[in-house]
Amino acid sequence: MAENLELKARTIAQRYFTNEDIAAVAARSGRVVVTLQKEAADQAKIQALEQELAALDGVKKVNIITCSQREEPVLNPQDAKWQIAGVRRIIAVASGKGGVGKSTTAVNLALALSKRGKRVAVFDADIYGPSIPVMLGYEGEPTVSPDGVHIAAFEAFGLKSISIGSLIDRDTPIIWRGAKAGGALEQLMIQTAWGDIDIMLLDMPPGTGDIQITLAQKLKIDGAVIVSTPQDIALIDAVKGVNMFQKIGIPILGIVENMSYYICPKCSHKEEIFGHAGAAEAAEKMGLKFLGEVPLHIDIRTAADGGRPIVEDKPESPQAEAYGQIADKILAQL
Repeated sequence: MAENLELKARTIAQRYFTNEDIAAVAARSGRVVVTLQKEAADQAKIQALEQELAALDGVKKVNIITCSQREEPVLNPQDAKWQIAGVRRIIAVASGKGGVGKSTTAVNLALALSKRGKRVAVFDADIYGPSIPVMLGYEGEPTVSPDGVHIAAFEAFGLKSISIGSLIDRDTPIIWRGAKAGGALEQLMIQTAWGDIDIMLLDMPPGTGDIQITLAQKLKIDGAVIVSTPQDIALIDAVKGVNMFQKIGIPILGIVENMSYYICPKCSHKEEIFGHAGAAEAAEKMGLKFLGEVPLHIDIRTAADGGRPIVEDKPESPQAEAYGQIADKILAQL
């Protein structure tokens, strides 16, 4: 009934306004709501439309709403960028949603790149859930300022890194709006003494909100790596992340499928718990590179939790080799 009424209401609205003018038509419980673009606010037409809709059977109330179309964020190439002294290239490691292993991937890729002769840094931009200090084993260590202005980057396993998690207690929630969070990240990144860095991996917050857009616009990012798990619900959000970077003009280096499969340590049976090859198929559909797959393995988790990631802890393992192959594909594009 509601669908029929909504269809009738839309058909009537189209006699007064174009499809571009009509933002939405909804009907529920005898109420019809038509949303128009502000530019289409012809009062005579609006009154006539309202009267005709009110005369329909089953309609108890009619609302005509006008609104302005929200402009998409546009990156101006002339916008001032944050100047990060000593850092040559920045790669964003991102995901459309949390819980897909983005930070673990970022740290292990950083170590793999370091083992290939690159001077690598990791910036923990996941301001609401910083985990790099735990993964690199310096949680609880105080920051040091050698000159009272700059912050010394932490060093672990040949990597330099900094995180908002180094400045607050692990149990203290950060309740900041986008502008304040963006300002804190800018200050932390600019005031850290990075030294000479070939590649910085930016561990992005999950999603596509204000902080992600700010980082994408204010930093000169050379490419983005999207991390996803194989299941459809994760891939839907991963595609959103891809679209955000593409709208802002940042090249996508490729997609990584994390937790791709599980191999039983006792019988070597391979089980595709979350499905398999979903990220590879998504990459093919979008015309992007598929960088590789990382298995679901307890050693990856325990190594990260223990402050010594798998690429450092067990460099000859198949799991570490998976990260190494992804690192090679990234380097080939830079």
